[in-house]
Amino acid sequence: MRKAKTMIGWEEWCGFPELGLHAIKAKVDTGAKTSSIHAYDIKPVTKHGQKYVRFKIHPLQKNKELEIECMAPLADFRSVTSSNGQREKRYVIKTPMQLGDKTIEAEVTLASRHKMTFRMLLGRDAICKAKLIVDPVKSCLLGKIKNPIERYTAAEQGETQ
Repeated sequence: MRKAKTMIGWEEWCGFPELGLHAIKAKVDTGAKTSSIHAYDIKPVTKHGQKYVRFKIHPLQKNKELEIECMAPLADFRSVTSSNGQREKRYVIKTPMQLGDKTIEAEVTLASRHKMTFRMLLGRDAICKAKLIVDPVKSCLLGKIKNPIERYTAAEQGETQ
């Protein structure tokens, strides 16, 4: 017997615990194969003989004050067709992604989304891997986060205590 799929809306909150990203709102995009997250100041680095990528992110919409510096193992560097039809090379990372009560290993491209409303796109690969189904009329079916800045503030205070 197949397990029922979880319904999600056209936008959902997710998190990347290993990156220190506690809350980021994603636009669900079934037209995109791979998920993409807003990143800037992207730099490849080597640590203990392994390739990583270091980058910064403003995880919350309309908030340029909150800046998180992240580092993740580099999974790939590949050509991707962007939403405007242009091909561009992007760094790709693999990292755990939380979607409601599910955690999956997600492949995510790093791209400048500074002109976009959403800091993240949730693509088909992650949707399928997490066994999700999209209701394009609904929003935040996995849970609403009323004050996401509090998640970052609480994590910061927990680290310093």
